[in-house]
Order: sequence, then structure tokens, then C-alpha cells
Amino acid sequence: MPVSRGKTSCFTLWSGIPRVIGVELTYLSGQMALSDLLTLTPAGLYCPVADVHIDPVRPVPRALITHGHSDHARAGHAQVLATRETLAIMGLRYGAQFCQSQQALAYGERVGLNGIDVSFHPAGHVLGSAQIRLQGPSGCVVVSGDYKRAYDPTCAPFELVRCDAFVTEATFGLPVFRHPDAVGEVAKLLRSCALFPERAHLVGAYSLGKAQRVMKLLRLAGWDRPIWIHGALEKITQFYQSEGIDLGDIRKVSAADRATLAGEMIICPPGQLADLWSRKFPDPVTAFASGWMRVRARARQRGIELPLVISDHVDWDDLCATITETGASEIWVTHGAEEAIVHWCQSRGLDARPLNILGYGDEEADTSSEGEA
Repeated sequence: MPVSRGKTSCFTLWSGIPRVIGVELTYLSGQMALSDLLTLTPAGLYCPVADVHIDPVRPVPRALITHGHSDHARAGHAQVLATRETLAIMGLRYGAQFCQSQQALAYGERVGLNGIDVSFHPAGHVLGSAQIRLQGPSGCVVVSGDYKRAYDPTCAPFELVRCDAFVTEATFGLPVFRHPDAVGEVAKLLRSCALFPERAHLVGAYSLGKAQRVMKLLRLAGWDRPIWIHGALEKITQFYQSEGIDLGDIRKVSAADRATLAGEMIICPPGQLADLWSRKFPDPVTAFASGWMRVRARARQRGIELPLVISDHVDWDDLCATITETGASEIWVTHGAEEAIVHWCQSRGLDARPLNILGYGDEEADTSSEGEA
């Protein structure tokens, strides 16, 4: 198998092993404990052999980043390895100097770090999101980051990666969370527009991933009028479009526009729905696209007239199915309903434990304009 030697970088220099393109991945079942490859430090998950952290919650010398949401991708690391899209998103959010050096890794490509093979695989969460696979001499660990298996036309679909040990998120790790088809939720939004053509429709959607997914689903459902956006969504939306994701006619709302947008669709950060900014629109219908809209009390508390259950995370059924299908016998669970999924795993004979890492935000519950997926 040919080895790429045309370019070295901070990560290949750590171990002196050039990256390898197109090598078939191996899977060694039942030969390791997850703790052989990963440990938990104050900065988060850490692989001592490779001397690298995964989605660290504070600046570290070397970081592998699963995706661009701010609770996973922070500025200040010395060296960062991520997908090309995630690195670009970090640059947009934090500036070009968000780290000292960086290296992009394509899906399925491998890099050697002190004898540990590292590869990224689609997580289906947002553009550029990845699961991180660590292959050591005795076995394989996959760190999921945030992921979903539902349809999303704006990012690569989730890829199941077999492994011996699996570190999974559990944002919606309770049986009550069974997400409906997002296409049907968008159809509800369009029906409301048809019923109330004199009212502006304000849709709260997080700036990276959710907003662009809603825009694309609207286009696929036949909405061919301009989609108006809050300025906080502009840079990321332009980046999605530059990546070949056709979102149609997207226009930034100006102060003078707001009173004229009766019957129009406006997408904004969730925090703006209760802000003075929203009060200038003609009798607005407030909608919020989030998995948390399954909990009707949350919608009522926030004054949401049209809750849209659209999530960029796995629901209970997909979470349980993924754990089973990976073939992993050891499960670590992070940021979410950890204890519930740990109990589910243990009831099926799996070795499972909660991580309780501080610093990963409850993205979908964030009410600020910088809230994520």
C-alpha cells in the first residue's frame, strides 16, 4: 500500500510515521480494556500512548477535535488535528490563530501517533463532524463526539465503526426521547406559513448545523422564497454554501427590513426569540427547532408557539442501536443522561460507566445566541 510522503505536519512528526491513505481498518474483538488506550484527565479524554487529548475542555499541547461546536472545539491548543471543515469552522469562530499549528485529516485517512493509528469517520452531526477511531496493538476504541443517524442533507451521513470499546454521547439518553422525522416537522412549519400568511415566522435554530439543516429541508420541501437570517448566522451559512450545499436565496435581516417581513421565513439564534430584536416583526410566530421541544413544558416556558422536534443528536432508539451494532463490550458515556444509558448497557452484560466530564455544554438547551446543535 503506498504511503503519502509529500507532506509532513505536526502530527506525523510526533511519531515519525507518515500518514497512510486507503489502508483497510482492522477490528480486534474483545482483546482490550478501554482504559488501555484512554484515561480521563482534568482536560478531558487523553490517550497517553499518543500523548493527545480528544475534545479537551482547556488548552492542551495536542488535540483531536470531533467537530466545530464550541463545547468541543476550543481555541488555544498548540496543535490541532481535525477534518478540513472543522478546522475552517474553528477559524471562522476564533480567528486564523486559534492554534499554533493544525493538520486536516479526511474521513477514512489514517495518521500514526506513537504507534496508535488515528482515523476520522462521519458522525452525521454537522458539517465536518467526526467520530475518532484509535487503533492500538491490542484493540480499537471509537470516541463518538456528538452524532446522529437521521437524514441530514447538509453533512456526510453517520458511518458505523466496529470497535472493542465505545465512548458515546447521551444527550437524549432517555426512552422519552424518540425524535420524529425532521421532514415532517418542517412540513408543520410550512403549514403554519400557509395558515398565517400575514405573520412572520421566526425559527430559532443554532448557528452551526441546525440552521443550515432547516434551510436545506425547507428548500427540499418547496420553499423557494428568500430565507432571511440573523447576522449571527451569516458566516457559517456562507461557509456551508461555499462547500457546495445549495441553500438558495439567503438574505441577512437589517433593522429596516423587520417590519416588512410579513409572511416570510426568518431563522435566528434561539436567544433572539425573546430579545427586543424579534419584536419588530409583524405578529411573529415563534418556532424553535430542537430535540428538547419533545418536552412540551420547555416550549411553554420559553413561549414557543410552534415547537419543532428537530435534533442533531441520536435519540434513545438510535443510541441503543449504535451501542449494540458497534460490537463494543466496554462503553463509556458522556454529557447527557449518562446513568440511564449506563444502566441499559449493564442490563445487557456490557461493561459501562459514566464519565461526568465538566465542560461539555447542554448544547440544545443553550438559550444564548451562541448556542449550538
